[in-house]
Amino acid sequence: MAQSTMDELLVTLYEMIQDARPVPLSGDKCMIEREKALDILDELRANLPSEIKMSKEIVEKRNDIIASAKKEYDVTLKRAEEIAKQRLNENDLTSEARRKASDIIAVAETRAREIMKSAGEYCEDAMKRTEEAVARTLEEVRHSRVDFKAVLREQNQKQ
Repeated sequence: MAQSTMDELLVTLYEMIQDARPVPLSGDKCMIEREKALDILDELRANLPSEIKMSKEIVEKRNDIIASAKKEYDVTLKRAEEIAKQRLNENDLTSEARRKASDIIAVAETRAREIMKSAGEYCEDAMKRTEEAVARTLEEVRHSRVDFKAVLREQNQKQ
């Protein structure tokens, strides 16, 4: 018998038994060609180790593929976690920088208001002192003018 696949051999054996003539007065018993059935069983026995070997190789390849996929999954997961962590850190840094910038701006605005208030008070005080100095000077000028007029009158009267 030519080298056949296990499926073909099993189908042939099944058909041989199904198509076999029944044995008279024996119920479900049948007659098949012994040599032909034994040849099919010998070929099945001969093919069985190679079929098992192929099955084992397929299982090993499947296991290798699963292990490789698991490694790739682990690497991809780790890389995704690192990227997520980095983005979270960047987001935290950005939030912290914005908070600090906001704090700096608030301090600067408060300081600017204080400086403007101090500058206004200083200007007010300087103008008040200048006004007082000008008023004193004006008063001195008036007294000097009165004194000067008095001296002029005395001189005019003496002449």
